[in-house]
Amino acid sequence: MKKLSTLNRLLILIAALTLIPAYFTPLWQISLWAPQYPEGLNMKIWIDHLSGNVDQINGVNHYIGMKHIGDEMFPEFEYLVYVIAGMIAFGVLAFGIGRRWALYSFFGLITLFGMLVLADMYRWGYEYGHHLDPTAAIKVEGMSYQPPLIGYKELLNFLAYSGPDTGSWILIGGSALLIFAILRDRREKPTMI
Repeated sequence: MKKLSTLNRLLILIAALTLIPAYFTPLWQISLWAPQYPEGLNMKIWIDHLSGNVDQINGVNHYIGMKHIGDEMFPEFEYLVYVIAGMIAFGVLAFGIGRRWALYSFFGLITLFGMLVLADMYRWGYEYGHHLDPTAAIKVEGMSYQPPLIGYKELLNFLAYSGPDTGSWILIGGSALLIFAILRDRREKPTMI
């Protein structure tokens, strides 16, 4: 079984290193706009904490019975730093191994991680927007307040946006490098893994 080309190995290494900014940049953002908040309210989700207008969002959401948002409601913050470190290590190992199966395994790991994160975000948004306090001051029969997973959604008089932030865009760029390496490798060696 032949080794990967030098360029493909470097693409694996760069893709692994693009995971490092996840420790220093926000990964996700949720923003809200309404007539009373024309400048918007923004919450940033980092690898281990929340930042932004979390207190103001909690104040608004209290009236419709949504739970208080805080770092404690995300158990993922406890272990995500280790998961990312493990993926960086796996990517560096894949670079060192330099075989096709290592490239595909690293890409599979990154893809699985992305799918699990999106599923977890959807689950959180669903629970947050559907399990409301029945004694809330404002009740709209049949209304749920699940934020969008990705994109925009109208919730009463608010326009909500949810989507990737700086860190996720860098991770997506790293994934694109892996796809490029896979395409190059298939062109060079179209059959065996």
